Amino acid sequence: MNDFTPLRIDIVSDVVCPWCVIGYHQLAKASGETGIGIDVHWHPFELNSNMVQEGENLREHLAAKYGTTLEGSIKARARLTEMGAALGFEFNYADDMRMVNTFRAHQLIDWAEDQGRAHDMKLALFAAFFTRREDLNNVDVLADVAASIGLDRDTARAMLDGGERAESVREKERFWTSRGVTGVPAMIFNRQHLVTGAQGEDNYANILKQLQTAQAV
Repeated sequence: MNDFTPLRIDIVSDVVCPWCVIGYHQLAKASGETGIGIDVHWHPFELNSNMVQEGENLREHLAAKYGTTLEGSIKARARLTEMGAALGFEFNYADDMRMVNTFRAHQLIDWAEDQGRAHDMKLALFAAFFTRREDLNNVDVLADVAASIGLDRDTARAMLDGGERAESVREKERFWTSRGVTGVPAMIFNRQHLVTGAQGEDNYANILKQLQTAQAV
């Protein structure tokens, strides 16, 4: 990395959003290839804020919400799996995979942020859901994820049971939706430039170069 101050990037996303996984890893790869440092801050967004606590079969959920056909679902999963593998991330889709309520997962990230571990927690939750197909609405599963990155399992579980981070997450969700964020990933570069969707390594590299050039002026 060079001597420039890392570029701040705020990423609004959900932990069950595959394009958020792809977009982040494309961005990280662009950062590594250009040598331009990035300082990532994650913010909550729920793709399915009214999701029932028991969740829904993922394929059935996508069919009902987006009209995705069986053939379309199979192709989309294959494409994501291939793209993820090229970026070093394993998507491990299965027919019995479930879409889950993510409000508790966002509370866990919010709690981890106080300990400087929000980024690690976010990436760990991506892997828990997409690679290991774990239920991110399950308090025990979430506590295990916290422990996997070195945070105290019992403290994490007590926080989730008590819901003490619920209002903090709701407030942050309202903040971003009030500013026009309706889909994810939504990346805000240097608190000014909004870029939506997974843009690819080349596009991210160009954005980083342009912002670094502007920073040097």
